[in-house]
Amino acid sequence: MAAAPRLTESAGAVFAVLAQAGSATRPQLASLAGLSKPTVSAAVAELQGARLAALSGTASSGTGRTAAVYRLGPAAGAVLAVDLGPALTRVRGCALDGTLLAEATGSRAGAADAVREALGALPAGAPLRGVVVAVGDVAERQGAGMRPATAKAGPVFDAMAVALPPGVPVHLENNVNCAALAELHEGAARGRRTFGYLRIGVGVGLGIVIGGRVVRGANGAAGELARLPYPWDEGREPRLEALEDYMGARSLLRRAAGAWRDGDGPCPRTTERLFALAAQGLEPARAVVARHAADVGRLAAAVVAVLDPGLIVLGGGTGADPQLLPGVRAELARLSWPTEVVSSTLGELGTVVGAARLAVARGVQNVTEASRP
Repeated sequence: MAAAPRLTESAGAVFAVLAQAGSATRPQLASLAGLSKPTVSAAVAELQGARLAALSGTASSGTGRTAAVYRLGPAAGAVLAVDLGPALTRVRGCALDGTLLAEATGSRAGAADAVREALGALPAGAPLRGVVVAVGDVAERQGAGMRPATAKAGPVFDAMAVALPPGVPVHLENNVNCAALAELHEGAARGRRTFGYLRIGVGVGLGIVIGGRVVRGANGAAGELARLPYPWDEGREPRLEALEDYMGARSLLRRAAGAWRDGDGPCPRTTERLFALAAQGLEPARAVVARHAADVGRLAAAVVAVLDPGLIVLGGGTGADPQLLPGVRAELARLSWPTEVVSSTLGELGTVVGAARLAVARGVQNVTEASRP
């Protein structure tokens, strides 16, 4: 990775606002950065000299005058976002202004190949300023790097990491937190600063956003609903991650198998097929989905009791299906106070979209931190 040039503080500030704006004139940069026009002119010249900014054209004002318009230069570089999902690996490469440059999808086992494909599609010579990897786990710091805290995601992360260029900063983030970040800025929670993103699929998880920020907790484990004590009943001992076992896709399919009758046709082997049959009106499928909706509503009620978020966004392989909404809303209304519940608008892309947004922010920081003493 090419090291970012050392910038003056004002050049670092102008670079950050230019990355956020995408393109801007010097007066616009002065207004956005809160700097004087002469200071911005000097900063832009510094950025152009380092190829971190470039002239992209001119714009006319209402008085007939024209002003130079600037964008990020070729040395600004790019970032990579990797979603190590339970079945698929999704990769996005972005410029530091958020422009999508590359996409790749592969199997979970082929994560390294998907990363190589995306890296190969980035502009030639563009320095890689950072990588964000979304994992279904808590991330912990080890020495100068990060890795998943448990054995669930560790081997897949290690297999993927061999495809990354040496020396590039790599940040791990929980996949549900990434999806919550995407819903905040581009999805169902846009315009809301406090909400809970409840993911139900192969596993369960909660992304907590308060005041426009994702809450990670003291150990990075905020929202790890799999660790909620379950079952919690007289004469029954809670088991580790028993709630995730009960709520996850495998148990949902087992319940469907138990409810299926000889005359109902082939029992669904995937949750997608189960929900499709429910949408077609097949009674045992509808009953299983209705029970699942009530279970999700009870979990949502637990979230509301602790956080009072005002909004719950349902996501994940089963959670985002709109067939769940009526049952979830009804059960939540029965057990808790009024809370809006909506389905995710980003679906399975939410995690990589959020990881890309985080990667862009960290990439800009990696360039501008050279301007700090």
